[in-house]
Amino acid sequence: LQSQQGGCSQDVNPVFLQQLRELDIPEEAAKQALLHTRNVSAEEAAMYYFNKLENEEEGDDDLIYKMVFVVNMDLAMGIGKVAAQVGHAAVGLYQALQEKNSWREMAWRWDHSGIVLQIGTNVAHLLELQALAMSLSLPTYLVQDAGLTQVESGSRTVLAIMGEEEMVNNVTGSLKLL
Repeated sequence: LQSQQGGCSQDVNPVFLQQLRELDIPEEAAKQALLHTRNVSAEEAAMYYFNKLENEEEGDDDLIYKMVFVVNMDLAMGIGKVAAQVGHAAVGLYQALQEKNSWREMAWRWDHSGIVLQIGTNVAHLLELQALAMSLSLPTYLVQDAGLTQVESGSRTVLAIMGEEEMVNNVTGSLKLL
């Protein structure tokens, strides 16, 4: 967003911008909301704006978000394979984050926070962690490998989890770093 701030006016839908202005949303805030929601609709941008405003009033700006990748160490993956699988997990998780407004907001707020790689014991361990994360309404993504190189097709290689740091730590905080 920051790199786009200078030339926002040509990047936003002018009809949607006008609709947001009619809701008494300040012009710059309306532009930011439209950019953040990719100009899908005025309704989407308004929901983003009002949710963000509500979260700010609740003091959520102090929350730190964390993205964790738990690597299945039961598989004999080289360092390059692990890197590739973490890349797949990151993209898959990012796509999953687009499914809900609150998750998109989480991704936006996470932008300057860290990434952690942790050790998972085996596929059962990854599935257990995923179930726990999902029970806490945290977005997850579990990579299943195509089996073209080092591991069998369908092998579950990396679990990605994202959320507020304290909640993610409830799921993965006891795991060792990779």
